Amino acid sequence: MPSMVDTDAVVIGAGPVGLFQVFQLGLLGLKAHLIDVLPEVGGQCVALYPDKPIYDVPGVPLCTGRELARLLLNQVRPFLPLNVASGQCEQVHLGHLVSEVQAEGDGHFLVQTDHGLQLRARSVFVAAGAGAFVPRTLNLPMLEGAKNVHYHLDDATIGALGGQHVVVSGGGDEALSAVVALTALPDGQRPSELTLLHRRDQFQAEPELDAQVRNLLASGRVKLVVGMPTDGVAQDGGVRSLTVLGPDSVARELTLDHLLVRQGMSPKLGPVSQWGMSLERKQVSVSPATFESSTAGIYAVGDINIYPGKKRLLLCGFHEATLAAHAAAATLNPEAPQHLLYTTTSPLLHQRLGVLQGH
Repeated sequence: MPSMVDTDAVVIGAGPVGLFQVFQLGLLGLKAHLIDVLPEVGGQCVALYPDKPIYDVPGVPLCTGRELARLLLNQVRPFLPLNVASGQCEQVHLGHLVSEVQAEGDGHFLVQTDHGLQLRARSVFVAAGAGAFVPRTLNLPMLEGAKNVHYHLDDATIGALGGQHVVVSGGGDEALSAVVALTALPDGQRPSELTLLHRRDQFQAEPELDAQVRNLLASGRVKLVVGMPTDGVAQDGGVRSLTVLGPDSVARELTLDHLLVRQGMSPKLGPVSQWGMSLERKQVSVSPATFESSTAGIYAVGDINIYPGKKRLLLCGFHEATLAAHAAAATLNPEAPQHLLYTTTSPLLHQRLGVLQGH
């Protein structure tokens, strides 16, 4: 990645509204980079309720959060082209927390992340939902920076767990889903030993998921350790064991090779409050006509914004992204005709979408 990348727009937040924001910008000929602190696209829909049903997306009677993210990602692909060799998109930056947004004198913005990424953009769109979703931790100092402590069950994490003793911490859907997924891996990729650590022998998960894990516990494929981790032993950059205080007030040592903390996500407004925009009740105040914030050139869409009559509904976020994109296009390209084009008939939009004539 070059030290500085120039682009028309930066969209902060890769949830459904952020993905649709990139799509709308692309239709208007504006190139966007997409940033999210989570390791995969989908935002709150995927982080908090990936398999729960959603019923109020226009034209889609029923889909899960994960399915919706996949549909939107497929829709936006003409404007987020994949690198064939790597299978990645150079315009998508996952696992990055935007640490700073600075207005420059020439009308551009410098957007910086905690990983050193620097983007120079003509406009910024904040689609951060309720804030940056970060994993809930165990609040044990020795876990910070430990190379064998994981918070996401992505491909890289799964690849490190084969043949290892893995402790999964948590008692909700996220933890139990991880346990089921790890036990379903083929030989060679599956952990040699799997322990579920939770403060009590009761889970807060969907009944079907609860039953699956209870069957795994009964069969001996998964062990359950009940108690609260109070301390641990770190060595060579990793955590080697946890001290767990049981319900009988006895502390016991739980050795491990890898710790997977799956205790849900917590939204934090974070650095957004330091970017100079007017806030109301920890939300960005915007104009309902353009969804521009008090800082010209920075727009806010979705649950992160507030204006008279605001409804925190997904379909409203799609509407806001559309009007914000058109407002930005008119500002960035004032000499261009502002005629409304339709995807059903416009050859220009068909060209941008890669649609063959007559289809």
